[in-house]
Amino acid sequence: MRAHPNQEGESEQMYINREISWLEFNQRVLNQAYRRELPLLERVKFLAITASNLDEFFQVRVGGLMLLRQSGKSSTDLTGLSPSEQLELVRLRAARMVADQYMLMNNELLPLLQRNGLSPMYTDDLSEAQYSALEDHFLENVAPLLTPLAMEVEHPPVLPSMSIVLGVELQDGTTGATRFVAVVLPEVLPRRIHAATLGKDGYVLLEDLVSEFIGHLFPGEKIVQSSPLRVTRNGDIAVAEQEGGNFAREMEEVLVARKFSDCVRLELPSDTPPEFARRIAELVGADEFSTYRVPGPLRLVDFGKLASEPGHEQLKVESWSPAYPAGVNPDLTMFENIAGGDILIHNPFESYEPVIRFVEEAAADPDVLAIKQVLYRTAKKSRFISALCRAAEAGKQVTVLVELKARFDESHNLEQAEHLQRAGVQVVYGVKGFKTHAKITLVVRRENGHLRRYCHFGTGNYNEDTARLYSDLSLLTCNEHLGADASQFFNSVTGMTRLMNFRRIFPSPSKMKERLLELIAAEEQRALRGERAEIAAKMNSLNDPDIMAALERASAAGVLIRLNIRGICCWAPGTAEGRANTQIVSIIDRYLEHARIFTFANGGSPLVYIASADWMRRNLDRRVELMVPIENRALATRVLSILEACFRDNVQACLIRADGTSAPVPRNRRTAPFAMQQHLHGVARRGARARERAGRQTLQPHKPK
Repeated sequence: MRAHPNQEGESEQMYINREISWLEFNQRVLNQAYRRELPLLERVKFLAITASNLDEFFQVRVGGLMLLRQSGKSSTDLTGLSPSEQLELVRLRAARMVADQYMLMNNELLPLLQRNGLSPMYTDDLSEAQYSALEDHFLENVAPLLTPLAMEVEHPPVLPSMSIVLGVELQDGTTGATRFVAVVLPEVLPRRIHAATLGKDGYVLLEDLVSEFIGHLFPGEKIVQSSPLRVTRNGDIAVAEQEGGNFAREMEEVLVARKFSDCVRLELPSDTPPEFARRIAELVGADEFSTYRVPGPLRLVDFGKLASEPGHEQLKVESWSPAYPAGVNPDLTMFENIAGGDILIHNPFESYEPVIRFVEEAAADPDVLAIKQVLYRTAKKSRFISALCRAAEAGKQVTVLVELKARFDESHNLEQAEHLQRAGVQVVYGVKGFKTHAKITLVVRRENGHLRRYCHFGTGNYNEDTARLYSDLSLLTCNEHLGADASQFFNSVTGMTRLMNFRRIFPSPSKMKERLLELIAAEEQRALRGERAEIAAKMNSLNDPDIMAALERASAAGVLIRLNIRGICCWAPGTAEGRANTQIVSIIDRYLEHARIFTFANGGSPLVYIASADWMRRNLDRRVELMVPIENRALATRVLSILEACFRDNVQACLIRADGTSAPVPRNRRTAPFAMQQHLHGVARRGARARERAGRQTLQPHKPK
């Protein structure tokens, strides 16, 4: 979806609608599930990811558009589309995507799962003994947890978002009157119900089990018909930060509000009788445009667990164990390692363990006086949280900024904040009016009568679980200037002062965009002078209008622009020169590409940065983020090589076209296949082996000549 040229007929700035761009990204993920050369459970995993992505898209993006439409505001996006027009485009594109998901599931994946004994069984196909065993299982382990909800009452209960619900029409055996009851399937129960009589891997889906035996809950009434259903509610509800208010309490109110928000999507099986479907839609407040009829099981995301459970290894991709970072000596403390020079870690190709060690050793080190850290999303059982609590209990000064506005992690972050506070940690709840998305840790240590600052800057969250799945970069340093900037950053965000006076780092919303625009403009001026000019960057998304306008000017002026954008890309060059000078690729592979890298040729002396921010309006204008220079030449060269690998990929990479759609990067028969992640895995392994060899050589006794 592209903007129109201006009235003067000058070259147009080209924009792609954000929502359609996101859906095209999800299509690239779905395309991985269509790849028949991949192991079966890897394909199932990618299908589940698309379902999870689509769930969040409807909760946040569709929910937000519906609120805009209801407000009556006439605002349009960069492509000139109103909220109503965008919703119609989204409905059509999402319906096509859902059809593709179920066509793949029904025609390819389920038959292959059945061939390997992993597809769901149906009650009609069970033996008498199997059926009887399942009925006993229902009565003993499921029925006591079920709570039927009468829906046709003056104040009907609100059905929970994202849960599978069984809608049941009952008929009174005496009067013949009918009524509608909803039975929410408890989340504490597994989706796949196994019983010994079903065989080693045999299972039935929970909704099939409940539907078959639900009559036990309604003695004296006849089950006329039943159907599983799933409601998605608007999750785009923001906290209203009031002066002097209790931010944690306000966030709790937002979490409650989400449970009762409007329905933005109703999913029903396609074989649900039309009149029954209309009755369900009316009860949950869904119109025909928000109702999706699906030819298969609801909540496809649950099938992704098949890929993560033990067993059936022949149906999965070969596991890649992370290499221990070549730049870290495991026999030294992290402080000794960092004092020896800046360290760059690329997880999950390299182990994230040294970053965790850094905080855990700081908590135990008697010479460490203070620890400061920003937490956005953490693991459920976070070693970072445990270490910070131990540090506070040991009497260290520990300050943690917990971002409560991390969408869908708010409840978890509230719990973690309370846990930290009980241990004596000074907890700060973010910056008023902004999300604090920066990834930074500062440790102050006493050494030889002086204080020394050690820092960690990252592109990903302090989450040891996602660090095994997301590709991110970490910089560990005791650089004096970066340490001073880290102190200034924490003083600013905890003291609520302006993010100013930094020596090296560039925070948003005060400095990062300004610096990026300067760097893009400098490359443009070099190109206009006939000099070599190049910008190469890697990020998750691009939609900031100022950045896109600057890229448009630079590409038209002759700057070679190469972008690796995993998700949303709202810019396509609007001139022939710009298109000739621009390459935009997206890579979907076994790990989620999450690192942000920005590089500028700078007349032959490249400037290299890593950041927590994408080039999105929200990151640059409405979030507290950090962009950090990589000044160590060897590390900068390594970062540049990572970026270069993105543009060499001809196996997993797609070109993002001017209309927002994608196509695989072309490869002729004479070009050797190159997959970036496989290459980086090999680089990490070779680096670890080289470090091990060097270590063994240093331990060998000296032999005199």
